[in-house]
Amino acid sequence: QLLLTESGGGLVQPGGSLRLSCEATRSSSSINVMGWHRQAPGKQRELVAWITSDGSTEYADSVKGRFTISRDNAKKTVFLRMNSLKPEDTAVYYCNAGMTIATVSRGLGSWGLGTQVTVSS
Repeated sequence: QLLLTESGGGLVQPGGSLRLSCEATRSSSSINVMGWHRQAPGKQRELVAWITSDGSTEYADSVKGRFTISRDNAKKTVFLRMNSLKPEDTAVYYCNAGMTIATVSRGLGSWGLGTQVTVSS
């Protein structure tokens, strides 16, 4: 069974940056789509971004121009570079993986346990 492990969360001031990482292990095959979702307190989980194995990407409107998703296929790792962070970016960020864009964008597939990102002065 695919195991996803996130890292890189923490406390950062508004305007600051963080880079999240998610490594996929226990997978004998390639992973077509990897993505990030987030869930803020009292809100539903929402898609942040996804990336395919050939590098196609998509972002939520709220993070376009500030966040960049990338991946290392050989290491089965996906990254989320977050710049110009705002207090409203505060959430638990979850890694998600699946074989199709629909799987990841709909929040299906495999999940990590999440990493907390707090943006506060």
